[in-house]
Amino acid sequence: MIVDAHAHIFSRISGRIRQGTVEPAGFGRVKIGAGGTILVLPPIARDTTFPPDALVECMNWAGIDKAVLLQGPFYGERNQEVSDAVREWPGRFTGAAYVDPWSPNAESVLDRAVQEQGLRIVKLELSETTGLAGLHPGLHLDDETAAWLWSTCEQRSVVVVLDLGAIGSASYQTAAVARIVAEHPELKMVIPHLAQPTPEAEKDPALWRLWEEQICLGKHRGVWFDLAALPHRASPERFPYPSIRRWLQRATDLIGSHKLLWGTDVPAVLTAVTYPQLRELADEHLSFLSAADRRAVLGETALSVYPFGAAETTSA
Repeated sequence: MIVDAHAHIFSRISGRIRQGTVEPAGFGRVKIGAGGTILVLPPIARDTTFPPDALVECMNWAGIDKAVLLQGPFYGERNQEVSDAVREWPGRFTGAAYVDPWSPNAESVLDRAVQEQGLRIVKLELSETTGLAGLHPGLHLDDETAAWLWSTCEQRSVVVVLDLGAIGSASYQTAAVARIVAEHPELKMVIPHLAQPTPEAEKDPALWRLWEEQICLGKHRGVWFDLAALPHRASPERFPYPSIRRWLQRATDLIGSHKLLWGTDVPAVLTAVTYPQLRELADEHLSFLSAADRRAVLGETALSVYPFGAAETTSA
């Protein structure tokens, strides 16, 4: 059972980040604010969309059984689309809601996502460049305005996916997360991108210490890390991105491989490698583990962390 613990879908793009609105520009590109364009899909995507049926075909191509659909400000809120995809492909997808805890209607958005749309995961993209820290400068994860979210998710068994952005940035709030998980011992939390290692950070003792401190959050029983977008994190290295294996070995030394979930960040990572190549990289970089541990990282742990099955409405 192979599970991609970090994937995205979007039949249209209507995002907003610190630099301004994010709009489709065709052939895999998006325009950000008044600036230029960047490539987020291979340029064969004429309309810069990646709907759920396209992801299903990519999964079939690469031999991926299931995927976790995540969201963020960059692509724009897609709660209903994610909910519809989970219902249409109940054996393949589970999905996360996009909730901005610092917006006036955040509690009603979460309630609708859980009650009506059947989404049992919340994704918070916190980075300054493409996430909520850029939209809400000075935010603190453990302040009173966000306290309701952690309590609600713990009480309602909603998994929180918390992308904390680049090492050393204002959103990289390891100490705040440590306080949150200590206060909410039943809360499940996944931190994407293996806490954002880079070759440059690895060479800087101060930054690398910050990375290791964040990885050590995985010593808490309710915290895991996904491995999405590591080829992008390893840039300017090229395939097979040798630093990734070293990072995985260090994380395993610190918290154990049972705290790691394989994921890709498709479709954006497809600008660097194909989906089958991502599976190949997983086999290569995880080859230092036993067969049982590899199976856990590649899917079994994700099945135990994330709620799979058709989106269903629930009572409060």
